[in-house]
Amino acid sequence: MSELSRRVIVALIGAPLVIGIIWLGDAALATLASAMAAIGAYEFYRIARGAGEAPLSGVGIVLSALIPLAVHGQFLGVINVPLVVLPLVVVGILALTIWMRGVDGRPLGAASTTLFGALYTGGTLAFVYALRYHNYAVGDAAGALVVLFPIILTWASDIGAYFSGRLIGGRKLMPSVSPGKTVAGAIGAIVFTVLTAYAFTTGLLRPQAQLAFTPWGLVLFGVIVSVVAQVGDLAESLIKREGGVKDSGSIFPGHGGVLDRLDSLFFVLPVAYALYDLLLIPAPGVTS
Repeated sequence: MSELSRRVIVALIGAPLVIGIIWLGDAALATLASAMAAIGAYEFYRIARGAGEAPLSGVGIVLSALIPLAVHGQFLGVINVPLVVLPLVVVGILALTIWMRGVDGRPLGAASTTLFGALYTGGTLAFVYALRYHNYAVGDAAGALVVLFPIILTWASDIGAYFSGRLIGGRKLMPSVSPGKTVAGAIGAIVFTVLTAYAFTTGLLRPQAQLAFTPWGLVLFGVIVSVVAQVGDLAESLIKREGGVKDSGSIFPGHGGVLDRLDSLFFVLPVAYALYDLLLIPAPGVTS
């Protein structure tokens, strides 16, 4: 079976499953985010070790998995996580390096890499749950669409970059980080993302969720999401280059690992949450 065939089969199976879980929300979505965060953290720490770091992998994986679950618990009112927990986690990880790494185990790098890996994976993926229950997301349909909107735009950005780069080619964007990416691909990604944002808002977000943007707000949302998605892709490429690996893992046949598939979303999800607060409005004629 060719790599393209494997990619298509995984996408045909995975996409409906993920959409269904997003629609269900609640514990199912929190569990999915937690699982993906844990696997992503595992891949990140494996790459970090290849780059010469010595993270506390087990600690980081558990912390990464707990973050989406903690957001779920906070939403349900089961737990209340105060802000003081974050600095306590930081000093706790640094304290653990005293016994687990010692002077010769590069403790500063170990603590920093451990904390960064957990926030990069679990901290960002927790926003998929926060988006599902955003203040504007009233009802299952609205909640699912509010989550799917930035995800679909991220895919659109990737597709636009791929075909624009292939058709036009030309100057490389950042050859030292990702040799295949071109300036034409980056511009094409932005254009296609904005067009997709218009189609999604007109066809789904406005009629099904009663949510919309101003014309310039819609353009701004699409442009920022595309730029952020491309930066997320480049960031993961940079991490893999330092670790000396081509793919972060092989959990998804033909697609690589969790980091390979979610690299852009790690950046897009929290940014989309912030942009919703700034740009999303009730559709004209609909009271909030």
